Amino acid sequence: MNNTMAKRDYYEVLGVQKGADDSSIKKAYRKIAMEFHPDRNPGDKSAEEKFKEAAEAYEVLSNADKKARYDRFGHAGVNQGGGFQGGMTVEDIFQQFGDIFGNDSPFESFFGSSRGQSRSTGQKGSNLRINVPLTLEEISTGVTKKIKVKKQKSCGSCAGSGAKDSSSIKTCGTCNGSGYVRQIRSTFLGQMQTTTACPTCNGNGKTITASCGSCKGDGRVYGEETMEIEIPAGVEEGMQLSMRGGGNAGKNGGPNGELLIHIKEKSHDHLKRDGMNLIYDLYINFADAALGHSIEVPTLKGKVKIKIPHGTQAGKIFRLKSKGLPSVQSYGKGDQLIHVNIWTPKTLNEEEKELLEKMRFLPNFKPKPGKSEKGFFEKMRDYFK
Repeated sequence: MNNTMAKRDYYEVLGVQKGADDSSIKKAYRKIAMEFHPDRNPGDKSAEEKFKEAAEAYEVLSNADKKARYDRFGHAGVNQGGGFQGGMTVEDIFQQFGDIFGNDSPFESFFGSSRGQSRSTGQKGSNLRINVPLTLEEISTGVTKKIKVKKQKSCGSCAGSGAKDSSSIKTCGTCNGSGYVRQIRSTFLGQMQTTTACPTCNGNGKTITASCGSCKGDGRVYGEETMEIEIPAGVEEGMQLSMRGGGNAGKNGGPNGELLIHIKEKSHDHLKRDGMNLIYDLYINFADAALGHSIEVPTLKGKVKIKIPHGTQAGKIFRLKSKGLPSVQSYGKGDQLIHVNIWTPKTLNEEEKELLEKMRFLPNFKPKPGKSEKGFFEKMRDYFK
């Protein structure tokens, strides 16, 4: 699980205000990427880290779903279960964001093709979305789930190449296997060299003369994969996590899509969730409320005994500190709130009726001076309805 506490705010990284539009975010990222580009700062680790940090911020803020989760949950809402965070390379950035600059990409026109040749122009695989139901106990501690996902996988027969055999794979004659062709373009800065994907092999550097029989040349087959998903503690209904590379396989060497994990909460037999707090409705009889009693109540970690003081009224709330759910951002833990309800039997035998009739006229059960007798009996009726 990634440590998000040390990360800077993504809006601060890009130098934009929260709520900035897509155009402002894209413009800010382009400026920072050009300033700290590794080819402009060779051997400067600090510049490379800033380059990666900006790419990570842009990867989240340029995606509407991730941006919404980040605005709501902070780094914990987007840094779980995969993604760029913690393992991003410069090549990853070129592969995912190189096209943000359009045809005049500074990655190519300013610095040539040394970086461009290392990135694949294959088609990225599509994302997959799954629902993961969790119990409150699992949410309380966090859990690792093993799930089976039906998806497009790299073909095992041809190792994703799409070719019948190795002899069917030929070096592209147009680009001589580089996957790119160079062009001289005129810009406002003068003539500049750019590199683009080879139109013959679509940037793959190879051409296929005979297709694989298993995948029909696609390089992918449909199958099932068992995956481990790490769910952090404190997630809630509707929250979405992402696992980078967990989606459908890419084509022609392209990266896999993402696996989008949608959190669902299972109902609990006794407890209800209210944010980080848990609610338990406790029903006690009138005698226990009047005389006091020790009663066991359920929690997520087993039963605990609480003391009901004498004279406890309906609607009283008892609090069990830190018996609730943790924050997904790890800044605290909720409580368990016990709501007291007075249970009244709907049917009575003759002995019980006689006892209650005697109780009705005892001094402590008479209304206080200044209170109407009607109000007293309405209160009694609330107890026994």
